[in-house]
Amino acid sequence: MNDFKFLNFELADGAATITLNRPDVYNALNDELTFELQDVLKICTRDESIRVVVLTGEGKAFCSGQDLKASSIEENRSFSDSLHKRYNPIIRGLRNMAKPVICRLNGVAAGAGCSLALACDYIIASEAAVLIEVFINIGLVPDSGSSYFLPQLVSYTKAFELASMGSKLTATEAEKIGIVNKVVPHEKLDEELIVILDYYKRAPTKAIGLIKKMLNKSYTSTLEEMLEYEAYCQDIASRTDDYKEGVTAFLEKRKPVFKGQ
Repeated sequence: MNDFKFLNFELADGAATITLNRPDVYNALNDELTFELQDVLKICTRDESIRVVVLTGEGKAFCSGQDLKASSIEENRSFSDSLHKRYNPIIRGLRNMAKPVICRLNGVAAGAGCSLALACDYIIASEAAVLIEVFINIGLVPDSGSSYFLPQLVSYTKAFELASMGSKLTATEAEKIGIVNKVVPHEKLDEELIVILDYYKRAPTKAIGLIKKMLNKSYTSTLEEMLEYEAYCQDIASRTDDYKEGVTAFLEKRKPVFKGQ
């Protein structure tokens, strides 16, 4: 299942895998790839058979960020237009999708590539992976959501260091400070990913979608606002088939069979 030029899209047993496929330039983001990413995220959002999404990169890198060589060809390029039209819709697509998005961090994630990883819900990383906010190295500021995600994940002072110094974070270091969920030897990355996918493919997908909305809302809400929103979301969750199955399975002392409905 792949009608794209710069990414691969595979769907199997409720799991969709999106693979950035420009390995010769470390999966750098040109215009075409960013628009393809937008399109494929819309597919994943709409397709109810998809219960979990994986985002990864082909070859040695996850994503090296903006393709500077490609963008340098266009004179007087508007950076704000590029962000509004190309990058920001991708970040919104990842965060607003009512399904878990797993980052399979197979290698370097730099600049906007780092932002892509941070926008995912769960990051499983190879020991060989590195995250770098490289914007400062060419006199730019973090974009594609990095200035939002970093301070939420780590302290202000650590976020400032990473953004202002372009410091490299190994996967192990990122795990210690709460950016990465799990680090595994590179040769076991797919083996460990399968375990995570098996869980989310069988989890109550609608409840997870609501959890994403709640956690995102919590960043800018008071406790009172979240108490109200929790009650609102709980009403929605309690009307799902998965809730009914969960209660029935509990009473029958068996493992629930959730269908994501």
